[in-house]
Amino acid sequence: MSGCPHVPDLPRPEPAPLGETCPECLAAGTHPVQLRLCLSCGHVGCCDSSPGRHATGHFEQTGHPVMRSFEPGEKWRWCFVDGSIV
Repeated sequence: MSGCPHVPDLPRPEPAPLGETCPECLAAGTHPVQLRLCLSCGHVGCCDSSPGRHATGHFEQTGHPVMRSFEPGEKWRWCFVDGSIV
């Protein structure tokens, strides 16, 4: 189990994805590099290697602390507050 204090506050089960791709990239006509799933609300955003950095932008706007990779076969999670894998 993670030592991150934000993990116990996450909804169980994790929220369903609100989409299949980053809606901000879709609206802007850009291509997301890697997708991330917000574990508080299900928002799907692109990673910091994408031009829009929408997963980080979602955290900055909402304060939702933990996301996980939304890429097939990946399950790692990242806490924006702690700046670490959880």
